[in-house]
Amino acid sequence: MITVAVDCMGGDVGPAATLPACAAFLASHPQARLLLVGKPEDFAPWPGVLGDARCRVIAASEVVAMDDPVEVALRRKKDSSMRVAIQQVKEGAAQAVVSAGNTGALMAIARYVLKTLDGIDRPAIASQLPNARGGATTVLDLGANVDCTAEHLLQFAVMGSALVVAITGRPEPTVGLLNVGGEIIKGSEIIKKTGVLLRNAANTGDLNFFGNVEGNDIFKGTTDIVVCDGFVGNVALKASEGVATMLAGFIKVEFSRNWLTKLAAICAYPVLSAFKKRADYRRYNGAALLGLRGLVFKSHGSADAFAFEQALCRAYDAAHNNLLDNVRERIAHAAPLIAAGSVSGEFKSISIS
Repeated sequence: MITVAVDCMGGDVGPAATLPACAAFLASHPQARLLLVGKPEDFAPWPGVLGDARCRVIAASEVVAMDDPVEVALRRKKDSSMRVAIQQVKEGAAQAVVSAGNTGALMAIARYVLKTLDGIDRPAIASQLPNARGGATTVLDLGANVDCTAEHLLQFAVMGSALVVAITGRPEPTVGLLNVGGEIIKGSEIIKKTGVLLRNAANTGDLNFFGNVEGNDIFKGTTDIVVCDGFVGNVALKASEGVATMLAGFIKVEFSRNWLTKLAAICAYPVLSAFKKRADYRRYNGAALLGLRGLVFKSHGSADAFAFEQALCRAYDAAHNNLLDNVRERIAHAAPLIAAGSVSGEFKSISIS
């Protein structure tokens, strides 16, 4: 049995989205248990999920608002549903936690309560973006770290590889480094240094490094994983969500025009509908906060019940497939390479092939 702690109060919707999602998740996962964390009085409209023998309610008297400063969430709201849910992982009562709450607060509280794994300087946010191959590209970081060193990006690549192996079962996922061109001479000094480290990691068997990739390669599915700093990654994430919204609007507009466009839209509807479904970012909801001593998954703040259910599924799969041990082992194996790249705070090339 895999137990997932759920911050039921987090996000824009709160229990109105999280509790129906929990009910749907339990129906499709007979080997799962849930710890529902929040204000019990707010759970009353959903007696079905509360009556499930695989659910247990854990009371929390406070809620981290979406606009709460990190300091308030971390220092003043010590009995928040977010913190109490994370504490369940710390205490071993749950193998993973899912929250749709304030991203900055979630990262800060998770890092404070769980701490980072040995060999990890900064946790990273990793999620999937749909690609043209019918699958998804895992991208990290998606906003936790705006400024990154080459060593940080190497750590992200190693953790991202562990995530893809655990979730998809693909043994040697390919890693691309996001850059302004495919040539190794392009990019900032940090990107060039990162390229050397990633090639060295490929030589030592720590990564299956493809090389530099560009922004459109994320959606082409050129590589399984794309590594970048949090600033660029967050922009790419928001852009992909914008495309999905635009497509939904386009289909709606075409059906509302004159009879000729309506006829054309009806003929094209099966194709448009399939594409809309594939590009629907809700299907890929659930970003992993990698590098912590516990599994933490971040749902989109505006997630509906369907989207939040997907985040629960990702957390369950990660726990079921031992993602934490996978990350720990890969980081330990790559530790000499990471250390060699930051001797005395300076970059040193090991080898280039």
